[in-house]
Amino acid sequence: MSNRRSRQSSSATRISDDQIIDLVSKLRQFLPEIRERRRSDKVSASKVLQETCNYIRKLHREVDNISDRLSLLLDSVDEDSQEAAVIRNLLM
Repeated sequence: MSNRRSRQSSSATRISDDQIIDLVSKLRQFLPEIRERRRSDKVSASKVLQETCNYIRKLHREVDNISDRLSLLLDSVDEDSQEAAVIRNLLM
């Protein structure tokens, strides 16, 4: 019986081809590498997904870098100062 339920739930959450096309189109808008290309240039869905993953990794690296820089900055200011409070809030 549980096997039947899992098949029913997976078919209920199945995404249609039109929904996939719509989602890939929306992803294209967020990707600088692909967004800068001419609209006539065809880009496969797998390429869009690959670029999305690369872009997310890049954003994670940038966040880590900024966090490290803010931590260094926090170490260089008086911990009771207003600047330290602002930096702590940014790190939260």
